[in-house]
Order: sequence, then structure tokens, then C-alpha cells
Amino acid sequence: MSAIADRLASVRARIEQACAAAGRDACSVQLLAVSKRHPPSAVREALAAGQSLFGENRVQEFAPKAAELAGSGARWHFIGSVQTNKAAALCAVPSLEVLHSVDRPKLVERLAVACGELRRSLRVLIQVNATGEDQKHGVLPADALALAREVVAAGPALALDGVMAMGPLDGAPEPVFADVAALHARLRDALGVPLPTLSLGMSGDLEAAIAAGSTLVRIGTDVFGERVAGA
Repeated sequence: MSAIADRLASVRARIEQACAAAGRDACSVQLLAVSKRHPPSAVREALAAGQSLFGENRVQEFAPKAAELAGSGARWHFIGSVQTNKAAALCAVPSLEVLHSVDRPKLVERLAVACGELRRSLRVLIQVNATGEDQKHGVLPADALALAREVVAAGPALALDGVMAMGPLDGAPEPVFADVAALHARLRDALGVPLPTLSLGMSGDLEAAIAAGSTLVRIGTDVFGERVAGA
């Protein structure tokens, strides 16, 4: 068994244990293996170990990597902040399934135009800055509903799938995750759409995220090891 396969098994065990503690079915939480700054060969190792869902955060790295791995079975989410001038290049990656980082109306507009020109639909998440930290991207919670309405209005080019947020840089993640989960429920009720995805949790706080109701955890180093130096 490869090192990546070993780490995947360990992360999956943590997810199963966290789900059991929360009284949830382990199948209700997806593992997104964050492959940014790791080569396609590492993704192939993870694929061989049964992992199919991967996350990237830089368009200039993601597009060629996805092209090299076309036909491999890899499914892609984009989790990084998106500059509006990169929206078209991002939407042009055919294997991209979900964009996690919609955080402003201008980006919604550019994505809708790009997807419309390509005659494709893209599932997107509203990224919420739930902590107010300057280091984080995301719409403020008070503005999330207005932005979500813009995404819904942009259909069918864009399909609103849910909410993504990160825990605090310092302090307990539980109150932040509870707030985001409550916001997710309010958006679902206000919009009358399912919003199946609540993307919370990384390597250090996946247990708290799952307890709060996360349906997808984003795990990088604990799957792939340390990132390539200088990448």
C-alpha cells in the first residue's frame, strides 16, 4: 500500500469515527482530497486507492493538471479565490464539477456569461467569511442571501449547490461552524432550493465540522503529505 493510500485510509477512519460520534451515516460526508501543488502522479496514486474527488485552488495549475488526467476518473472541485479574468478559463475545464468560492456579484456575472457561451452548467457554492478575518475571502453572512439570489437568477448556467466556509485561524471552530450551518439552513428555506452541500472542515477541524453537519471536508496534507517546495 502506498503512503497516499495509507493516509487516505486514516482520514476515512477519522470521518467514520466523527460521523459515528455525531449520529450520522458516514456516507453523508464526502472527502475532497486537496491536490494543489502536488503532481498528477500523486492524484493517480489516490485514484488507485479509491479516491475520485479532488480539489485545486489555482487556475494556472488546475487546467493543465485536469487535462493530463482526463479520462482517469478524477472529478474536480475548485476551492480557491477566482479572479474575474480567470472565470472563462476555469469554466472551460470540462471535468470541473463544483466551484466553492463564489463571493461577489461580479464573479457571478462573469461565470454565468462564460458558462452560457460554453453551453454548460456549473454547480457553485457561496463562500462565506464567517469569522470576519481579513485573511479570508468570502461574502459576509449578512450579504449571503442577496448573493445567493443572484446565483439562482443566473440559472441554468449556474446551479447553487450550497455554502462553503473556513474555521477561525485561532480559537474554537464549533461556534463558527454552527453559525454557518444555521445560515445554510436559512438560505435553503428562503430560496426554496435543496442546497445539498455544506463544505466545512479541513485536517485540523474535520470532527467539529462533521458534528455541525458538514457534507464535505477538504483535506490536503493529511492525504498527500507536505506540498512540493516552491510550488
